[in-house]
This record gives sequence, structure tokens and C-alpha cells, in this order.
Amino acid sequence: MNANLTEVWGTLLDQGGRVTGLVLDAVEAFFDHDAEAAAKVVLADATVDHVDVEIERRCITLLSEGMTGEYDLRSVLTIVKVNNELERIADCAVDIAESAATGGTVPPTVRVMANSVVGMLRDAVAALAERDTALGRRVLSFDDTVEAFKVEVIGTAQAGLAEGSLDLDSGMRLLSMVRAVERIADHCTNICEQTIYLETGNIVRHLPTGWTDPAPPEQEHNDS
Repeated sequence: MNANLTEVWGTLLDQGGRVTGLVLDAVEAFFDHDAEAAAKVVLADATVDHVDVEIERRCITLLSEGMTGEYDLRSVLTIVKVNNELERIADCAVDIAESAATGGTVPPTVRVMANSVVGMLRDAVAALAERDTALGRRVLSFDDTVEAFKVEVIGTAQAGLAEGSLDLDSGMRLLSMVRAVERIADHCTNICEQTIYLETGNIVRHLPTGWTDPAPPEQEHNDS
């Protein structure tokens, strides 16, 4: 990996840490009903957007340098794709922060779900940093658990709205938060898929039976 590519890679990993911190702050603001902390999350998103553009521009420069090594080319592709996933995760953090409000109760499952997805994000960024495909596959395997959490929370919220124990505003904020957390989990799986592709050149498929081991590129080509 050449020096310029290594530098951009480092910027991407810094962005991963920045976005992870932003999501954690947003989740804490939601559960603490802290409007001031939520506002800081919204403002901090501007830094993520700035770095996002910077990374993309630097990737264009890298490609214009005419690199030909397969791993280096996969690295640039990975940077571009993961950079986009991180920016979208930051947008989800803003959605969570904007759902924070004073007062109101939150079902315990929501906290478990949120904490689990924060853990997924940390592991996804760690898998990327360490080029750890085994850790990446573990993150992929947790996606169905997050989906189960979401179904349970939505069912609880709908029941609360129907019986009047949950007011409409609180219910809408809760559903918005849960959907944002679910989207973060989806972006985490995308990051891990890209990590596996970077290290192996193989494509991860998500089948109804669950995540499968990567298939060789030749097999993927023949199956398409």
C-alpha cells in the first residue's frame, strides 16, 4: 500500500471512530432525554460531512495516479464505499438525536437494541481497521437479532398507542429512533461485507438461511 493510500486509509479509520462516538452520544442523549446533548450531535454532523467530501476527493486523486495493484485498487474501492456508509450512519445518529425529548418512558428492549447496535458499529470499525474477516462475519451474524429486537419494539409501541399508555408524539419519536438504529445495523453489515471483499476479493451473499461464507469470484461470476 503506497504512502498516499495509507494516509487516506488512516483518515477513514479516524472517521470511523468519530462516527462511532457520534452514535453513542446520540443514543445517550435519547435515553437521558437531553436536548442539549442532542443538539451537539446535530452540529457535529457537519464535521463528518466535511471529512466525507475530503476522503472522496482524495480517492479520486489516488485513482488518477494510475495505481494498478489489485489489493490497492480494492482498498480505494473499500474506502469509497465505507466512507459513504459512515456518512449515512452519522445521518442516522442525527435522526436519533432529533428523536430525543424530555420525559417519557422507553421500553427496556429499545436500550438493549441500541446498545447492541453500538457494539456492532464498534466491531465493524475494528474489523475494518484490523482487516479481521472473522470479526466481520460475527457482526454479519448479529443482523437477524437486531431485526427481532425491532419487531418486538414496534409491536410494543403499537400496543401502547392502541391502549393509550403511549401518547402519539412519544410513539412517533420511539419508532423513528428504532428505525434509525436498524439502519445503522444495516450499514454495519455493509462495512463488514466490504472488509471481507477487501481481504479476499470474494462476495458475501445474504440468503434466507442466513449469511454464507464468501464464494470465490469465479463462482459468483458463474452463478450470475
